[in-house]
Amino acid sequence: MPSAVQMPSRKLKSPPSLPVGGLRVIPLGGLGEIGRNMTVFEFGGKLLVVDCGVLFPEEHQPGIDVILPDFTAIRDRLKDIVGIVLTHGHEDHIGGVPYLLKERPDIPVIGSELTLAFITAKLTEHRITPTTVHVEAGDRHVAGPFECEFVAVNHSIPDGLAVAIRTDAGLVLHTGDFKMDQFPLDERITDLRHFARLGEEGVDLFLTDSTNAEVPGFTTSERDLTPAIDQVFATAPKRIIVSSFASHIHRIQQVLDAAHAHGRKVAFVGRSMVKNMGIAAELGYLKIPAGLVVDFKKLRSMPETKVALVCTGSQGEPLAALSRMASETHQIRLSPGDTVLLASSLIPGNENAIYGIINKLTDLGVKVVHKGNAKVHVSGHASAGELVYCYNIVRPTHVLPVHGESKHLHANAELAIRTGIDPGKVLIGRDGTTVDLIDGRARISGQVEAGLVYVDGHTVGKVTEETLVERRMLQEGGVVTVVAIVDADTNALTEPLEFIAKGFVHDAQVFDGAVAKVTAALGRESAAKLEDLEDLEALIAQTVTRHLERAYRRAPLVTVVVIDA
Repeated sequence: MPSAVQMPSRKLKSPPSLPVGGLRVIPLGGLGEIGRNMTVFEFGGKLLVVDCGVLFPEEHQPGIDVILPDFTAIRDRLKDIVGIVLTHGHEDHIGGVPYLLKERPDIPVIGSELTLAFITAKLTEHRITPTTVHVEAGDRHVAGPFECEFVAVNHSIPDGLAVAIRTDAGLVLHTGDFKMDQFPLDERITDLRHFARLGEEGVDLFLTDSTNAEVPGFTTSERDLTPAIDQVFATAPKRIIVSSFASHIHRIQQVLDAAHAHGRKVAFVGRSMVKNMGIAAELGYLKIPAGLVVDFKKLRSMPETKVALVCTGSQGEPLAALSRMASETHQIRLSPGDTVLLASSLIPGNENAIYGIINKLTDLGVKVVHKGNAKVHVSGHASAGELVYCYNIVRPTHVLPVHGESKHLHANAELAIRTGIDPGKVLIGRDGTTVDLIDGRARISGQVEAGLVYVDGHTVGKVTEETLVERRMLQEGGVVTVVAIVDADTNALTEPLEFIAKGFVHDAQVFDGAVAKVTAALGRESAAKLEDLEDLEALIAQTVTRHLERAYRRAPLVTVVVIDA
């Protein structure tokens, strides 16, 4: 009977010291969520980081801009980092780099031409000048004790790379994000011959993209979308507004080609869209016919049948251009007859925000074309059939699925097992789970801290889960402030309680019961002995909260101000 898949127990402790000659893999993000991808490799006292991305917040995380990987496990060892390898230029793989470089600015950043251009522009906004190392597919680069070999992979952004990492402990292959489109727009396919050569050498540990592991078959080719996009441009009666990721160069190239074919001028809207498309065009990754792209202010004087806009906001981000257009707070006002083309997939957790945008646009009389009603988007990730091909080509000894929620990791593990890999050599981890490769054997060795680090405006890591609980209470129940004037010696009330409510709908009698219960609580002998003002405030807050929850079935945030009489 085959051994079971290796999975971390809930009682895992910090890993032991890494033996000489052993390699440790430390995923700090991307295992259990789609986003904030970051994996650290440790060998010979040195660290190599592969990717450092962000995760975008969901509805239950109000006020949060982005979520970072937790650097706690490596913060005391920043001097040991020999490089940051970036597999491609998407935010969930590069967005956290500025925050890591703020802690040590001279860490070399290693990546392809377009990826380095994107991260350099981002770092300029943070006033950081990076040390960069440009690599291409087929190159080898030595960083400390790590020899990195780069492999061309196809994804929804040009210049993607897988990375093979050699140490004396063995060979590790990390696919990054990839798919196996056989007819890519940029004619750059995933180099399976290179994968096969690495397989012949012997891949000891294979880290594979799990995003589409549940999807059977093969991911649709980008070229198959051209007819649907062309149909939108051929039939739209007025303006066309295309919303996409600001880094989705392949899709925007298709939009530009369609606009050019149908005699429409194009304007980019949104700071990140303008910046990224400018970089892509300058480096030759985006082919723009002369005179096609103009400043969007010039479009106002042109016939609406000759206008197309390309903007951000395909994920329903509240401050992005499309969201503000839908809310009629943007200088571009949409009207009946306009067509909005959502040319990106739905990131898990963003569904409600996106559907909300679609409904708002529909109420404005706008026709919305999206993945649900037209073939206008394909995934950038390998489906199950492609993953199986890779397992059969590489024939790795061990497998560690990465980049995905728990269901995706398990589905990917099952695919590996079905290709003949020993289940005992398939490892399913979570953020912070350490995997050690020692004497050719990979095993789960421990757990390091790998929580969610919230960026809230200019603050990083100061927002806690308790903060978010308070924000959700404010969002859902409002706030009630209780002013209590008490006797300094007995803690008894000397004046009636005063209640100030904001966002909490109530009737005149709702606080009557609270007054009686607070009076009774303060009359107990234990309350009279409270000397700490915070303890007294907590007692009153708990009493009022319990009363409102039971009597009113609402849970506002209750704050208390105690004044000594």
